[in-house]
Amino acid sequence: MGETPQHGTAGAHRRDAQGTRLRLLDAASELFAERGYERATVRDIAARAGANQALLFRYFGSKKALFGEVMARGGQEQLRTTPADRLFEVALRGMLAGGAESDRSLEVCLRSIGGSDEIGDALRGLGEEYADVLATLSRSENGGLRADLALSWLLGIGLMRVVVAKEPLASADPDTVCALVTGALGSLLESLPDGGKEADVLRSSDSAAGHHRRGETPA
Repeated sequence: MGETPQHGTAGAHRRDAQGTRLRLLDAASELFAERGYERATVRDIAARAGANQALLFRYFGSKKALFGEVMARGGQEQLRTTPADRLFEVALRGMLAGGAESDRSLEVCLRSIGGSDEIGDALRGLGEEYADVLATLSRSENGGLRADLALSWLLGIGLMRVVVAKEPLASADPDTVCALVTGALGSLLESLPDGGKEADVLRSSDSAAGHHRRGETPA
C-alpha cells in the first residue's frame, strides 16, 4: 500500500533531518580534530556541514553536547566494538591514518586538552575507559600503571605526529610505526598477540632501507 502524500512528506522530512544531523556530526568531528574544541566554532561547523547554526542547536542543544556525541560515536564505539587485544593497534592505526575516513577521536583529544573543565573531565573519562580495557591485558599487580604507560605512549605518538608534525615520525609509514610500537608493547601488556606479523613488516622495511642505503634495487 503506497504512502499518502502527508506520510511521504513526513518520511522525507525525517530522512532530511537525519542527513543534516549526520553532516553536522561529521563536520564537528573533522573540525574538533583539526582545531580542538575551543577553536572549532559553531559557525564553522555549521558552514562545513552546509547547515544553519540554528539546526545545530535544535539537534544537539549546545556545542558541548555536540562534542560529547562526537566522542561517543568515535571513542566509545571503538571501545564497544574492538577486542581488548586489538584496541591499542586499532586506535594507533586510526590516528596514524588521519583523514575523514578514519576514527579521529584521539586527534580530538589531543587538540582539545587544556579546554574547559567540563571538556577536560570528558577527555579524562574516555582515557580512563581506554586504560581500564588495556589493563586487562596485563597479569601483573601493577596492570593499571602498565595500561597508563601504554596509553601515554599512544597519545605521545599522536602528539608528535599529528600536532607537532615531527619528522621522520610525521611521514612514517603506518605499518612500520605499528610494527615497531606493538612489537615492543608486549613487555608492558603481556597478553597482546605475538608480534609475528609485525616482525615480518619490520624485516621487509629494514631490508628495503638497507638496499636504499647501498644504492641497490630490492629483488
